[in-house]
Amino acid sequence: MSARVRAPELRGRGWLNTGGKDLSIADLRGRITILDFWTFCCINCLHVLDELRPLEEKYGDVLVVIGVHSPKFEHEKDPDALAAAVERYGVHHPVLDDPELRMWQQYAARAWPTLCVVDPEGYVVATMAGEGHAEGLSRLIDELITTHEAKGTLHRGDGPYVPPGEPATTLRFPGKAVALDDGGLLVSNSARHSIVELDADGETVRRRIGSGGRGRTDGSAGTARFSEPQGLCRLPAHTAEVAGYDVVVADTVNHLLRGIRLVTGEVVTVAGTGRQWRSTVDDHAHDALSVDLSSPWDVAWYDNRVVIAMAGIHQLWWFDPIRRTAGMYAGTTVEALRDGPLAEAWMAQPSGLSVSADGNRLWIADSETSALRYVENGTMGTTVGQGLFDFGHVDGPADSALLQHPLGVCALPDGSVLIADTYNGAVRRFDPAGGTVATVVDGLAEPSDIVLTADGGVVVVESAAHRLTRLAPGALSAAGVRVDGPRHRTERPPTDVAAGELTLDVIFTPAPGQKLDETYGPSTRLEVSASPPELLREGAGTGTDLSRRLVVDGAVPGGVLQVTAQAATCDVDNEHGACHLTRQDWGVPVRVVPGGAARLPLVLRGLDA
Repeated sequence: MSARVRAPELRGRGWLNTGGKDLSIADLRGRITILDFWTFCCINCLHVLDELRPLEEKYGDVLVVIGVHSPKFEHEKDPDALAAAVERYGVHHPVLDDPELRMWQQYAARAWPTLCVVDPEGYVVATMAGEGHAEGLSRLIDELITTHEAKGTLHRGDGPYVPPGEPATTLRFPGKAVALDDGGLLVSNSARHSIVELDADGETVRRRIGSGGRGRTDGSAGTARFSEPQGLCRLPAHTAEVAGYDVVVADTVNHLLRGIRLVTGEVVTVAGTGRQWRSTVDDHAHDALSVDLSSPWDVAWYDNRVVIAMAGIHQLWWFDPIRRTAGMYAGTTVEALRDGPLAEAWMAQPSGLSVSADGNRLWIADSETSALRYVENGTMGTTVGQGLFDFGHVDGPADSALLQHPLGVCALPDGSVLIADTYNGAVRRFDPAGGTVATVVDGLAEPSDIVLTADGGVVVVESAAHRLTRLAPGALSAAGVRVDGPRHRTERPPTDVAAGELTLDVIFTPAPGQKLDETYGPSTRLEVSASPPELLREGAGTGTDLSRRLVVDGAVPGGVLQVTAQAATCDVDNEHGACHLTRQDWGVPVRVVPGGAARLPLVLRGLDA
């Protein structure tokens, strides 16, 4: 590339995983550096963490990965919450805490996640948004190694990562739980990559299912391996008898569903290939073991099958344990909030599921829209929640109440719904009779699930406290003290644009060794919408060109441009080269002002010249 862009200096509130040392660009000279702009709420960012692990291992003596934490939610600005997330998700590289998004602005990031590659001389040589760049990064790193070894500017050696100590606790960042017939509880012990069976006290360990090491292995309770498992679902007795297992586990980072036979503790893979879904939306049934999944986060028995909260692609899927088939259930993969028929609804990282006592309604914790949503009669609706960028801790009428990144829901026999309001550290209750939301209890450490026990008790999975917490018997009836906390809106610096014609350019350069692939039709796709819709007089819709003429209405002061772009590529090295799909969603805040920009560049991969 002809552009020579000097990497801005690294500055923030503090560093993690460096043993207390602050790092500078000068400290990284001689090494290839990947800056990963991420936020720990974002499933796409978590995908990138997993994609980077093999690169860190392969190129450990020449590559340094720096996580630049750029928070979306208010809770993510808490340094203790960030430290917990770094441990929870197994981040084994230095992390710069940048709560004010100064580095985000310096490096012109516009989306979570964004990767910037800095060469050994301190120049930015590539920028890429979204996930799925591992192969391209590997090729680019190989090119940089060859170039800078020849120039004498590459220096091999140990990196700056210093691992922190790991405390000893019975559970470590538990995710979800399910009640057993005898009063015991089955808990996904996410950071220890296992499932733990506890007595009714929620503390005494009966047994552990899984070796505790990250991996993907079927077999006995002692040898099986998971990778950050989350949701658990008990099958009806007849279905379990036919299927041969009793519990379905959302094995999140492995992109699998696993089955557990409770009598023996044996684990078997029941759905997924282990590859992350990157395909096109269809409504067909597929052989469950041949279909790719994407970060399944929770599972529930509804509509005579297992419904999957497919957080990684903002959809719900279904799985039939008897027919051993799976397919899409709701959502288009667009990350936003839109109600309507299931095939047209938009979601944003659905992470919790619960079925009403009568079996008619499926409740959903839609985490990135901070919303409580539901499925009934083939339609999706929203009870609480405003959209991707509005959140807070506000009780009262449901249409004005606010949550903050909820991960769990629990439908109660009386028709009300408990919400694990994760980033508010609270349990909230939606009362359909009055159409209101109330806080039941707060002061919790990232509650991620709520379980109704056989005796009518309520147990909260208090994830960041590494424990289960039983609510006091009168907690639900006492609910009603109204919290009128702060209202927040994610305010990233808006881009000033002019009224009238605006050229949207999505910049995509294939990775080294790849070319655009039109084997199955156009290689690129661009979808544009706006909030409010009136912001765009022309240009909304879907097409195949990555450049689009938009017309901005000068009577609208601003809003958010929602842009989804994807590009299909294939390897050019051989006749049967591998295929790749790069995809990213942007929510770009814009402000309409005189003299604003007439061009909006978004980098999918490459550099904006």
